[in-house]
Amino acid sequence: QVQLVESGGGLVQAGGSLRLSCRASGSIFSINDMGWYRQAPGKQRELVATITRGGTTNYTDSVKGRFTISRDNAKNTMYLQMNSLKPEDTAVYYCRAETVLRYYWGQGTQVTVSS
Repeated sequence: QVQLVESGGGLVQAGGSLRLSCRASGSIFSINDMGWYRQAPGKQRELVATITRGGTTNYTDSVKGRFTISRDNAKNTMYLQMNSLKPEDTAVYYCRAETVLRYYWGQGTQVTVSS
């Protein structure tokens, strides 16, 4: 079992920055890829960014150049640095950890960007 706890969400003005954290505990040795997803009201959950155990990253087009995903395996923590935030980035942000057998999700953290 893997447990994930996100933190760092909040209210920010457009153009501002936030850094999200996702700390993993439990069977952390089994985690391979990790990622950030988000879900806005009335919309489906969507991929934001992913990172492999080795550090290879992937981003959805709408956040390229503004968001940076990173991972500190020694601290069992993944981060999402979000700069130049836009109102359309408003959503609940979830972290996900993948093992060979299944995915695990965190409880989510709210990010609200005011115009």
